[in-house]
This record gives sequence, structure tokens and C-alpha cells, in this order.
Amino acid sequence: MNAASDSSARILAIANQKGGVGKTTTAINLATALAACDKRVLVLDTDPQGNATTGLGVPREAVGLTSYDVLVDGAPIAGAILASQVPQLWILPGSVDLAGAELELASALAREFRLRNALATIAAAYDYILVDCPPSLNLITVNALTAATGVLVPLQCEYYALEGLSQLLKTVELVKQNLNSTLEIEGVVLTMYDRRNNLCDMVAADVRRHFGDKVFDTVIPRNVRLSEAPSHGKPALLYDLRCSGSQAYIQLAGELLRRHQPAEAPGEAPSEAPGQQRESA
Repeated sequence: MNAASDSSARILAIANQKGGVGKTTTAINLATALAACDKRVLVLDTDPQGNATTGLGVPREAVGLTSYDVLVDGAPIAGAILASQVPQLWILPGSVDLAGAELELASALAREFRLRNALATIAAAYDYILVDCPPSLNLITVNALTAATGVLVPLQCEYYALEGLSQLLKTVELVKQNLNSTLEIEGVVLTMYDRRNNLCDMVAADVRRHFGDKVFDTVIPRNVRLSEAPSHGKPALLYDLRCSGSQAYIQLAGELLRRHQPAEAPGEAPSEAPGQQRESA
């Protein structure tokens, strides 16, 4: 069975079972940069920590239904989605209840397809849907991979980050063989890069040697402003647009869009989707 094909949305699962590699940072800042490029973007927070929700400035009292309610109880996803402070960027909030979802879904019918089926009802309204996956290869991550058109892998530039990568790739291949035949690795994003550290260069070279052009040219630097932004409830691009981290995610968004858009004929202007109006940033 394949991911829903009747939608124009690109659904990217941002996955790596290792924690602290920049999944949530990538989800909220890449989403913000894509929204600034006039794309309609939805972030799905499927991590029990709910950091993507707070990182986009959604107050706790504004959260009603969450991704837990959608995955476990089958609540309509449209009623759980909230607007963020960023124009053209929406979020499905996360919940600490997701920590127990694995057990609750264990005996559920079509348990691997809960997210895919939910997204099929709303995906046509968006250009990009980014799924911030939990730091484990559990049933929630499998749901994300089953629904996705591609997998975006943030990879920290350190030796230990490479160790678990083979297990992630094995899981992706199993999902592709059994649940979603169109699933592909969208790309690997090198994160927390420190040019003063020779090990970062060695890891980056190893990853590029193994994955080739699947590795994005853009590298996300280790940057204090990226770390500070979530405590202010803002993506880094709103907190400090000029910092190196924000500029890197803007470049990453541009690189992603170039991968997805065919070359235009000289003088041809990109067209907007029917009925879609531009919103001011």
C-alpha cells in the first residue's frame, strides 16, 4: 500500500531515533522558511515532549485536540490543527499522552495507517507537511513513514550519530517493502556543525561519501541563537533572522524547493495554485 497519492502535499517525516540531533529545530525552522517562500505548511508534532508545539509559540491553553487524539482515538485531524504566529504555517500539537500510544495502538485495526488515513482528508490544503517524529523507531514513527513521501534525516556531526543510522535505514526499507512502496530518503541534513572541530569535517565527509547527492549542500551550524529561540516561543527565523542558524535554514528551504521544482522555461513565472492568495510575511 502506498502513501496517499491524491494530494499535492509533500509529506516529509523528519526522523532519527537518536535524540538531540536537531529534528524539532529542523521541523519548525524549515517550516517557517518554507512558509516565508509562500508555501502552505503544516507541522505535525508527534513527539511526547511537544517541543515543536511550544517552539512555535502555541500557548498550552490554546491546545484542545492533539496528535494523540488523532492517532489513538481517531479524532478528525482538521479539528485539531491550529494556526501558528507565522503566516501560512499551521501545527497539529503534540501531547505527553503520546508516551503511552505505543501500547494503546498495539491491538488497533490498521494501526500503521492511522496517520496516513487522517492526512488523506486534509493534505490537499497544504504544499508541505513536516512530521516531527519521536526519538525512537516506534509505532508512531512507523505511522509517519507510512504516510510520508520522503524521509528527512537530521544527522549531528559527531561519531556516535552515525552508529544508529543503519537501523533507521533498515526501518525505512522495511516500511517501503511492506507499507509504503513510494517511500524514499528525501535527504540527510548535517546539523550542529562546528568548523573548529576536525571531527565534524570527518563525519561530514563520511556521510557524503556514503549518501552522495542525498546529503544537502546546506549545513546547519552549531548556533546559540538556534538554542535560545524555543525558550521565547519563536522559530529562530523570527527570533533572530540574521543569525547563522536562521540563514542556514533559509538556504535549506531554498535547496529543498529547487529539488522539487522542475526547471522553468526562460521568462516563465511560477503560477499560484487556483484560489490561493498570497499572505504578507
